[in-house]
Amino acid sequence: MLDLARRIIWFEPPEQALAEPIRFLAYAMTYARHEDMREIRRHVSDDDFRDALDQAPPGIIDARSWAYWNSKLGRYPPPPRPVRRFAGAGSAERRADARAAREDWLAKYGPADKS
Repeated sequence: MLDLARRIIWFEPPEQALAEPIRFLAYAMTYARHEDMREIRRHVSDDDFRDALDQAPPGIIDARSWAYWNSKLGRYPPPPRPVRRFAGAGSAERRADARAAREDWLAKYGPADKS
């Protein structure tokens, strides 16, 4: 897995990349090649991928990858993507709207389906 981590998260040591599995999977869902993902899927379950989507750090998974992986894991329509928050940026109303959109999605479709 070190070679995969080196290729997928090229800007930091592979040991550091693998130290945060959720973050590593978020980058993998965006940047891994088909062959890389085939190897990763030998070690990581669908539930692990769902957890990674549910806890993905904002700004890593692009819109196309977000839609693809949620669909692949049986979550359609996908929940809203994680949103970056900067101190003092944006209005409280906008943050409340984003939070409400996520809560509406969870109320309608439930948490990650692990079936």
